[in-house]
Amino acid sequence: MTAPLHTTATSAVPHPAPADVIEKTPLERYVPPSKPSLVGLSRAALAEALGGIGVAVGQRKMRVQQLWHWIYVRGTQSFDEMTSVSKELRATLDRHFTLARPEVVAEQISADGTRKWLLRLPGEHAGEAPHEVECVYIPDGGRGTLCLSSQVGCTLSCTFCHTGTQRLVRNLTPGEIVGQIMVARDRLGDWRAMSPPAATPDSSRTTRFVTNIVMMGMGEPLYNFEAVRDALNVVADGEGIGISKRRITLSTSGVVPMIERAGEEIGVMLAVSLHAVTDELRNELVPLNRKYPIRELLTACRNYPGLSNARRITFEYVMLKGVNDTLADAKALVKLLKGIPAKINLIPFNPWPGTRYECSDWEQIEKFSEVVFDAGYASPVRTPRGRDILAACGQLKSATESSLRASASHCARWSNPRTVINRQ
Repeated sequence: MTAPLHTTATSAVPHPAPADVIEKTPLERYVPPSKPSLVGLSRAALAEALGGIGVAVGQRKMRVQQLWHWIYVRGTQSFDEMTSVSKELRATLDRHFTLARPEVVAEQISADGTRKWLLRLPGEHAGEAPHEVECVYIPDGGRGTLCLSSQVGCTLSCTFCHTGTQRLVRNLTPGEIVGQIMVARDRLGDWRAMSPPAATPDSSRTTRFVTNIVMMGMGEPLYNFEAVRDALNVVADGEGIGISKRRITLSTSGVVPMIERAGEEIGVMLAVSLHAVTDELRNELVPLNRKYPIRELLTACRNYPGLSNARRITFEYVMLKGVNDTLADAKALVKLLKGIPAKINLIPFNPWPGTRYECSDWEQIEKFSEVVFDAGYASPVRTPRGRDILAACGQLKSATESSLRASASHCARWSNPRTVINRQ
């Protein structure tokens, strides 16, 4: 068990006024490499790409199926390896496309097995420095969770989150989102017929290393909706990467108008960063609340397509000492969520340089959890993972901005789903 920090109460520290800017507008311009990668294309887009290089209409379905298998089942990185495809077509593909993933700039491995990768992406225009994002792999017994980023930087300014202190640069493309999974499987030896590297924990295992996906890294996924949708539909394809939608979770800070679309067009599990039981406090912690207040957010949650006891919404609640952790807060929380099939994840706050918040005392977290559990909700408390490499919840932050390059890259809003108080 990782003990929480015990320090002086944050109530003694004056809180600055909430930021005036709730949303930051992403830069729309994106200039792809001279030869685009086929990674992340939907089947329809892949067929269109093949048509563009002269593949006959009658052959496209078969060719798409062949490429899909080589890319997403075998993890092939070279067209030459596609032995079921004719040499002529392989040469044509190589002239026009690549199978490139994001470039791995650095890898850090925590003492607890958590891995963090700093990934380099193209700039938005010729001559611009490349951009960087991070993704995190969290092994836990028989499963491994991969935390993906959806944007370079973040659209929001949540005051407790390190990522929120970094400006938004641009949205990721579907290929860059899927590419994070490709990188993880490359590094873990997680493709068919590949042997895991010796440094991989439990390298003798026969099951997949990456079993679960969470969109909880850098960025707000619902502000990059189309790319996230297209990427996750590729990830969930049963003839490719094949990760069930029941094992994919999309986390949002509460972009109310997009929640219903997420249920209808993506259909994965939903997590909501709640963190407060009043609009007054949530306006400060999650400034987006001033645009979509708690009442509107919970109405959207109650109407989430497919919501049931088997497909509960996860409400994330970071434990901030002297801010939102009283037993009165706990009672208000269960009252607020009444009637919503839900699980409430209590997240011990992970400090980062310059933050004004502190983690609730462990005894207080346990008392809070007990109130929630006694009301009939599962109330797991996440064990912070990867703290020694700044890969724990609230710590994800890339080194993209020049002012940050002197420091180690820091990682986003995620900690391991393993529970230390397992109130199921």
